[in-house]
Amino acid sequence: MKRILVIKITSLGDMVHTLPLISDLRRAYPEAKIDWVADASCADIPSWAVGVDRVISPPLRGFKKQRSLRNLGGILKAVRALRREKYDAVVDVHGVMKSAIVARLARSPRRYGYGAEFLGEPQAVFAYTDIFGPHGDATCRHKMRMVVANALGYEIEPREHNALRVPAPATPLNADGVPRCMLFHATSAEIKKWPQASWIRVGQELARRGYRIQLPWGSDKERAESEALAAEIPGAEVLPKMTITEVAQRVDASALVVGMDTGFVHLADALGKPSVMLFTATDAKHFGIHTPGQSLSIGDRGAPPTVEDVLAAVDHVTAPQVAGSVGAAGSNKAQSPA
Repeated sequence: MKRILVIKITSLGDMVHTLPLISDLRRAYPEAKIDWVADASCADIPSWAVGVDRVISPPLRGFKKQRSLRNLGGILKAVRALRREKYDAVVDVHGVMKSAIVARLARSPRRYGYGAEFLGEPQAVFAYTDIFGPHGDATCRHKMRMVVANALGYEIEPREHNALRVPAPATPLNADGVPRCMLFHATSAEIKKWPQASWIRVGQELARRGYRIQLPWGSDKERAESEALAAEIPGAEVLPKMTITEVAQRVDASALVVGMDTGFVHLADALGKPSVMLFTATDAKHFGIHTPGQSLSIGDRGAPPTVEDVLAAVDHVTAPQVAGSVGAAGSNKAQSPA
């Protein structure tokens, strides 16, 4: 296997979900070239993935919003880049028409995808020469890892590996030594939200514990919500509007991340940050984060968590940090001269 194409086009959370698959492929085929097709709006994370040789990033979302010559030119450029190489295998782990069209355009004798019953758009099956085997009741991340491993004939390790490098900021963040906690309260749909009053109570308690609360936002409405939270949480900071890279750098510099089922909370877990993810309307078992001693998902579809649930989860994911600090203090004390 000399060259492999992975297709996962959107969105940020799905980009993070695909990282363990990239690590598997790199481990199974250490000499292979691995390319990844992702929409230009989400291409940052693939570009940080260790093991990816080339990211092909057509501006599909941009063209949908604005059918300009610039966006059309970006898509044509991506198609030329795609067809410049011949692939031994193409794996479409997205499963919609736009990803299937990318698979079909790729120059490869083997194009793998899900069966029609598992596709977001069943007609996408037209593009595949081979159908992934059954995946059972697996998480979205493990499902991708398992079906591709079975299709290409390699073994996967039980533990997931997220190998990525976020670019360093121009100047160090949080240099004052005060631990930051980022609260990702915004969601893509109203049904997935958690009450503002509950966020305030969590923020107030975390501030009392010594965290400086940071509140990111992505729209004017989210900024207004962040400002309302900051008005009630001592010392809270409403962050400026940031790029994906700038938010990722803040996440990488944080001591704790608490938020809804969003891409940046998934990224926090991938970066090894103590993370708590809240669910209110989607499936925590399938989409959640569950890294032992590091991350926890609470709540579920139709069963939102309480404030007490969130604070207990924070205690759980930060316990290793506290234990490590106590152990280090004890070791330093034992080594000090009498």
